[in-house]
Amino acid sequence: MDSEFDRDTAVTLREPGVYDAELSAGWTIIQAVNGGYLLALLGRALGEALPHPDPFTISAHYLTPSVPGPAVIRTETVRTGRTLSTGQASLVQYAEDGTEVERIRVLASYGDLDSLSDDVRTTAKPPAIPPREHCLGPSDGPAPIPGSSAITERLDIKLDPTTLGWAVGAPSGKGEMRGWFGLADGREPDPLSLLLTVDALPPTSFELGLTGWTPTVELTAHIRCRPAPGPLRVSITTRNLAGGFLEEDAEVWDSADRLVAQSRQLARAPRG
Repeated sequence: MDSEFDRDTAVTLREPGVYDAELSAGWTIIQAVNGGYLLALLGRALGEALPHPDPFTISAHYLTPSVPGPAVIRTETVRTGRTLSTGQASLVQYAEDGTEVERIRVLASYGDLDSLSDDVRTTAKPPAIPPREHCLGPSDGPAPIPGSSAITERLDIKLDPTTLGWAVGAPSGKGEMRGWFGLADGREPDPLSLLLTVDALPPTSFELGLTGWTPTVELTAHIRCRPAPGPLRVSITTRNLAGGFLEEDAEVWDSADRLVAQSRQLARAPRG
């Protein structure tokens, strides 16, 4: 595995259904491990445990913040069919006193994306994002995520300037985030990396005038087809922040103008 993403999402079979993993500090945001990276890590374990290769839909509940270090992933095959297989997985870490702490639990259905029909009927359109050379990344101004954000060094993100008001103290209030996405080491996108992509842009809460950590409570991702090589376009919107929680709806489009992934998550709004 030449890509840092592949190395850091690697799992080692300990016994049937049980995998050892190492959560890398390189994918942290304000000292917590990024939820999309965790989703990809469990997605890899399920891809090895289930008879079908590709995630079609995966729902994750984030129970406690994950920290860099050793982890154990336990998988279970729930059902195996001809075109889809369903499994669940749980990632645990151990506290200093040896107590087991569950971090995240997922339920997913896997299939074979290469077997899908070419029939597409959609009203969805790619997001209107300026060319990459007219978009802005971390090196073009203030750090896109306040605090410690090691993950930004591993991503090639260029954000639409119209969703960057928060970076200069003038958030739009619209709850939108759009940009170009890739991995910094040039690794091409695939179904597994799409699980990272849907949760890798700065949170829409920044454009609502709220800064700080926006922890995910639950995230469901749908992988619709295998992405073509090249940069991805990501659009994330929030329509409703209420009671201290907000939703984020994400769409990911590939270089062939195909909608390759969708997601919705419920997140806790920053308290600051």
